[in-house]
Amino acid sequence: MKEFEGKVAIVTGTTGIGRAIAKRFAAGGADVLACGIETAANQELALDAKVNGLSLRVERCDVTQSTAVRDAVAKAVSEFGGLDIIVNAAAFHPFGNVMETSLEDWNRCLMVNVTSIYLLGHFGVPEMKKRGGGSIINLASVQGFACQRGVVAYAASKGAVHSLTRALALDHAPDQIRVNSISPGSIRTPMLERSAGNFAPGVPIDEVFQRWGAAHPLGRIGTPEEVAELAAFLASERAAFCTGGDYLVDGGLLAGIGVQ
Repeated sequence: MKEFEGKVAIVTGTTGIGRAIAKRFAAGGADVLACGIETAANQELALDAKVNGLSLRVERCDVTQSTAVRDAVAKAVSEFGGLDIIVNAAAFHPFGNVMETSLEDWNRCLMVNVTSIYLLGHFGVPEMKKRGGGSIINLASVQGFACQRGVVAYAASKGAVHSLTRALALDHAPDQIRVNSISPGSIRTPMLERSAGNFAPGVPIDEVFQRWGAAHPLGRIGTPEEVAELAAFLASERAAFCTGGDYLVDGGLLAGIGVQ
């Protein structure tokens, strides 16, 4: 029997880490509703799921909109019978300091990265309670602990994810709903590719990734699949006593900050 047989999961974000997590849960036997806003990414994931025979459906959903999130939760419940797992992996990463960052980008960053977690919880927790509990996993970042220059909105949002995770974990422990966050280091995703283009314009992507990988004690950047394995552990019964925590998948990056 697969570890997630009989479980229903909603995963936000259909590129990079979100895509890898959705596929990992479906491969583990879960019925998965993957929610994303990018049409091409949604189509690619839907085709991938069909080719590989996964119980994974893709829904276009703007996770900043209350009605869209409400409808996505309702769809998961009506089509799969309930809700056991929520993974909040959708993200928006603007660049700039406080003077360079527009109010529009600031607000969208907080809406996508933080408010979407509130919305999935607002509509999803009541359904999880009906099942006797569940697991919520929020994608944070090492930048919620120690950030680089020029990412004021993103760093603020990920620090908020850490605090929101702890608050949710305390509030819903009596409901047997475990809530944890994951803080990745540099992971090879479309978002990281955009970061490379911003911080090192004109430099080949692989060269930038090699430089960034060298900053991690393990000497490389990570893969979305490595993050997905940690998410699978946290959602499983193997992590039944884990809640309110943040788990690093950063190649030792934070352990080495300030160490020469």
